[in-house]
Amino acid sequence: MIKDPRLIISRMHTVAEQMHTAYTDLEPTKATRLLQNFVTDELSNWYVRLNRQRFWKGNMNEDKISAYQTLITCLHTTAILGSPVAPFFMDSLFRDINSATSSSVDGAKNSVHLADFPIADLSIIDKELELRMDLARKLSSQVLSLRKREKIRVRQPLRRIMVPVLDELSAERLAAIEDLIRSEVNVKELEVMRDGGGIVKSIKPDFKALGPKYGKRMKSIAAAINALPTEATDKLESEGSIEITPEDAQGVVQIVVSDVVISTEDIPGWLVSSEGGLTVALDITIDDELRAEGLSRELVNRVQNVRKDSGLEVTDRIILSISANDEIKSQLLGNLDYIRTQTLAIEVVWKDDSKAVEIELDENNIVRVLVIKK
Repeated sequence: MIKDPRLIISRMHTVAEQMHTAYTDLEPTKATRLLQNFVTDELSNWYVRLNRQRFWKGNMNEDKISAYQTLITCLHTTAILGSPVAPFFMDSLFRDINSATSSSVDGAKNSVHLADFPIADLSIIDKELELRMDLARKLSSQVLSLRKREKIRVRQPLRRIMVPVLDELSAERLAAIEDLIRSEVNVKELEVMRDGGGIVKSIKPDFKALGPKYGKRMKSIAAAINALPTEATDKLESEGSIEITPEDAQGVVQIVVSDVVISTEDIPGWLVSSEGGLTVALDITIDDELRAEGLSRELVNRVQNVRKDSGLEVTDRIILSISANDEIKSQLLGNLDYIRTQTLAIEVVWKDDSKAVEIELDENNIVRVLVIKK
């Protein structure tokens, strides 16, 4: 899914359609925010970041060319879409791309303002693919927030996450994006739970949302929400709304997700988060195997920085010298193949050297390393 250009191209056409509507309705601020979110959150933080190895590794093969062509197409379209609100910058971007690629859009080589405005091709838009990636982004964000809350570094692998689902479609979507999520949040397993997974949820009224909507009725509506059974939470999250009958005898009220606050209780050894109808539980137990792998990942990161500071090229092979106590050494030895592969070390030697630099793997573990170009 990461390499497949269909997602970002589909999103580009969706955004083009939405921006066309916003411009037509004389809402340039809405149009600009749509473009900003697309470029920052989707094109940069997802497409470019997740495909970065395709951009800089290896020769200019077919896969690398495809990655660049997709990016150039998105940047060309971005320049045209943004030209009404940022005419000078977008014109500069447009001409820079044409100059660097010896290409043009609709024959408009000299200025973005001579190019035709993009027309969304609805046949290219894949709504199901977009929904899956949106789910991946939201789920990844929740797990990373839980890591941050517990102060667990992303390079430290964790055993699993558990995601309760209410229907088969949600389970299928999670299965399609499982590999991406596990890679993004650095967990070994993603477990889909169809029975709630033992996660206890509670629902409470959001007075800030209910007050402006219902005024004097808010008190009775809040009481009816507090009286809802536990299973009402699942129905509200799956269907988006539920009906309640307050005791003020003024009729049925339809409550939506934004009218309430849904909270979860942590399971021993787990952290739980529920947001926007999506619940996830993160196993935060770190055994010896996970701890050793985490230390190895931290070592690789520090060695890469040493390589960079030493002026080595990304393709240079090295001899890696490490000085560590017996406990750290035993943990690193179990992941030696990974360390060699990631640092391009043809050999790892265990000795101290006067030229070695001290690096901190975490607050409790320090080693000394020396990188020698081979």
